[in-house]
Amino acid sequence: MNATGKIAVSARLAGACIGKHQILHDIDLALRSGRWVAVVGPNGAGKSTLLRVLAGLLPCDGQVMLQGRPLADWPARARAAQLAWLGQAESGSDDLTAFDVALLGRLPHRPWLAPPGEADRAAVESALRATQAWGLRARRLGELSGGERQRVLLARALAVQAPVLLMDEPLAHLDPPHQADWIALARAQAAAGGLVVSVLHELGVALQADELVVVRAGRVTHHGATGHADTHRALQAAFDDRVRVHPVAGQWVALPRLDGDR
Repeated sequence: MNATGKIAVSARLAGACIGKHQILHDIDLALRSGRWVAVVGPNGAGKSTLLRVLAGLLPCDGQVMLQGRPLADWPARARAAQLAWLGQAESGSDDLTAFDVALLGRLPHRPWLAPPGEADRAAVESALRATQAWGLRARRLGELSGGERQRVLLARALAVQAPVLLMDEPLAHLDPPHQADWIALARAQAAAGGLVVSVLHELGVALQADELVVVRAGRVTHHGATGHADTHRALQAAFDDRVRVHPVAGQWVALPRLDGDR
């Protein structure tokens, strides 16, 4: 993993487009290792687009840096070993077993057409156990429920053992106990010196991260510690003050503001 505190991913962009529509505007963002960063904002704000740009999956007008080196300068295999990706509603081969799907995460570490070695199998077992999916290892992906499938795809990303992990809506289809498992995984990755960046709609979970990146109308309106009052104000403003951040049982939660609430 990276040395904690070092900038692992940064972006300075004039913008990014999907087709002819500009989604992102004037992005200047630096994310440090040893942190779990949650990206939040209303629907259509540009959160997923920002994450795809950081992953190098979408062209942009500007530059993304990975470990202090322009992302475009990284050879594909080396970049894949440094930066793991879990996309929103990702597809996978329904005919592959859960073990083989997770094993795909080891491709950046193996020579072309080389069979998996013991280190690869150990990494996959560790990842599947971490996502509570080891018991699913012999089942085909097409046989799994939405939540089970998500846990296997998460294991595939973890099996890369990359210092940077980008995840778009990783909690999709997960029940509360498995959401808690995911939070523990994100914290463990950050504690080990990695950078975890996750787009989340679950604001209560996002507020348990180390930092929030608040996105609205294609712009980063705030980047700061989750416990800071300025971050709470920026989060509330992004949702037109229709949510309120409150301390509950020792942690921050975001609750809907109903008509008549003060």
